[in-house]
Amino acid sequence: QVQLVESGGGLVQAGGSLSLSCAASGRPFSSNAMGWFRQAPGKEREFVASINWNGDTTYYSDSVKARFTISRNNAENQMFLQMRSLRPEDTAVYYCGAGLWASSSTYYAREDKYEYWGQGTQVTVSS
Repeated sequence: QVQLVESGGGLVQAGGSLSLSCAASGRPFSSNAMGWFRQAPGKEREFVASINWNGDTTYYSDSVKARFTISRNNAENQMFLQMRSLRPEDTAVYYCGAGLWASSSTYYAREDKYEYWGQGTQVTVSS
């Protein structure tokens, strides 16, 4: 059974930092692109960041670029999101996803291109 499990969420003050992890099990994802999305209350799920199969290509939404860093450790079947300079508008449930594709400049921000999803972890940024 394939599972993605996020961890590391919590409550932080504006300007602070948090690190999220996504642990995959049930199959290796070393050949698959992975990504982070988030959903704020009353809003649609939105793309945050994506990383290709070997980590040498990353994409970020404009709202998090230069503040968030996505990375992965294929040996441990894990993905990470380092978040700095957090803002109240970053408050959301953060989800990790994995696609069945290795790398794509057109799929990375498309929610429908991610086959597997975690249950999400709450990030709350207070002002």
